[in-house]
Amino acid sequence: MSAAQRQADRNGFWERIEAHIAARLFEPLSVASLAVAAGLSPYHFCRAFTARFGESPMSYVRSLRLAHAAQRLEAPNPPALTELAFDSGFESQEAFTRAFRRAYGAPPGQFKRDAKTIRIERERVMTAAANVKLDLVQQPEPVKRAAFAVAGASARFNDDTKNQIPLLWPKLIRHLPLAGQRGYHTYGVSWGGLASDGSFRYMAGVEVAPDATLPEGLELWPVPAQTYLVFRQTLDGGEIHPQMRAATEAIWSRILPNAPYKLANGPDFEDYAEDFAPLKTGATVDYYVPILTG
Repeated sequence: MSAAQRQADRNGFWERIEAHIAARLFEPLSVASLAVAAGLSPYHFCRAFTARFGESPMSYVRSLRLAHAAQRLEAPNPPALTELAFDSGFESQEAFTRAFRRAYGAPPGQFKRDAKTIRIERERVMTAAANVKLDLVQQPEPVKRAAFAVAGASARFNDDTKNQIPLLWPKLIRHLPLAGQRGYHTYGVSWGGLASDGSFRYMAGVEVAPDATLPEGLELWPVPAQTYLVFRQTLDGGEIHPQMRAATEAIWSRILPNAPYKLANGPDFEDYAEDFAPLKTGATVDYYVPILTG
């Protein structure tokens, strides 16, 4: 296969995954089976998929099934909600109604009555998110970093709870500086996606001595020596979270699938300088993604 053919194959990566899911939408699907189809580990498939589509693989599958259900609700003779719930892969009408409300901002019954208005508002919100300006630069060469330890507040998150990640930072900041703290950079560390649900562990932390004594409620994570691809994002002074979502989408769904490196099964992290101010124009965030070398 020529270099041009390999590049063309990479460029069709997400189209093939979407087609694979669409062809099997109402069959049993799992993160593990989708990762095999993608040729990635479940962890890296989850990270790349979530960045590309804004939700985990199984949440995306549910979204497609809900979109199909919404189309059926708009038909002249929609099915009963119980039938629609089971056809969409939900175990009960109650679970279907909760999921539908999260996706469309209204329960199925209201959607039947006001589908056009609800769809217009949903598209307006999605368009605003897509219009975020992105200033992201990749360092020209991979970077080696020695092992270090990070201490901070952590929790496991999924699609329904990831908007609570910012709440970890106040839990950390009220304890700073920590005994044994090294420097004043802060880190947002992601580690350990689960093949079953695509959830991940995230820590808001600082570097500390490996034997540091920590306050109650904080924990220590060792980060191994690793080689990284590094990306720097320059912020525009506006709301930080849409900008960071745009950066992770670009890194994990557009850049990494085309990169000539194999991802390592280690933590990836955000590095914030000691003078970082999220609403300051020109503030930067560095993203470290571990890769295999040799």
